[in-house]
Amino acid sequence: MTCFNCFPKPGNAAIIEAMMAVPQEGPEDHMRISVIQMAPGSDKAENITQAARLIEACVAADDPDLVMLPEMWTCLGGNRHDKSSAAEAVPLPGSDAEGGPAFRFLRDCARRHRVHVHGGSIGEQGGDKLLNTSLLFTPDGSLIARYSKMHLFDITTPGGVGYRESDVYRPGDAVVSIEVSGRFGRFRLGLAICYDIRFGELFHRLRREGAEVMLLPAAFTAETGEAHWETLIRARAIDTQCWFAAAATTGQHRDADGHSRLTHGHSMIVDPWGTVVAQASVGQGWATSRINRAAMTRIRTSMPVMEHRRLS
Repeated sequence: MTCFNCFPKPGNAAIIEAMMAVPQEGPEDHMRISVIQMAPGSDKAENITQAARLIEACVAADDPDLVMLPEMWTCLGGNRHDKSSAAEAVPLPGSDAEGGPAFRFLRDCARRHRVHVHGGSIGEQGGDKLLNTSLLFTPDGSLIARYSKMHLFDITTPGGVGYRESDVYRPGDAVVSIEVSGRFGRFRLGLAICYDIRFGELFHRLRREGAEVMLLPAAFTAETGEAHWETLIRARAIDTQCWFAAAATTGQHRDADGHSRLTHGHSMIVDPWGTVVAQASVGQGWATSRINRAAMTRIRTSMPVMEHRRLS
């Protein structure tokens, strides 16, 4: 585990070490994932500059196989016009279309650093309302997967702060998993975004599709994040027996009315036993961890919960 602006790895009990202990493996059995933690605002160009700086430093320090940005890193906060202006028409996988500035940036990052790039999520033009869409690029810059957030954040926090994501965005309707390959061998990734984490049936569906690693970009509020962020991610990792990589936004931004809003940060990587193996604190930075299939397989074999499920 390596990271910049991180908490140390929590201590593990003997039972955890026993469950996660694995035989010696070749390099094809491991994948290094870095989750990038940003403090974006509503200025798209400044956000792209921030992302470029963090990815550059992370790749130089940790040599990951996949880097991942947080939710709505291109435009967090602002009003409806700001969000619409920052949104882009996203080419379909396999298309020769150039795409907008954020799309080109993500594609070029993948090519330049020769890594898989999960583009967190960006606003996608989609008719009267936008989509909150994740994009996944291979090291040659090919777009191989896209997922639009299924569950929209229309809530009032216990502190009385309201959020209405559906005022600007419409929900996606597709469950997306994708196999990636490289020097690490092959892993199947499951895609989700932020508020999706509260809906366990999505992650059970991804597990049934063969997902081994769940990728979750997020912009959790400071209030809900303090209460539930780590708890939810660890719970989903435990009940799906998958690795989780969660890249979050941090810091302060302004909403449509100019009010200050805070996001939680604490980007993390969690193993299939529910142990936090790498975690950022607050502020810009990243966390990196090596994941391995053998540890996951051992847990799934010794505790075959999917075989024991009684309800569909």
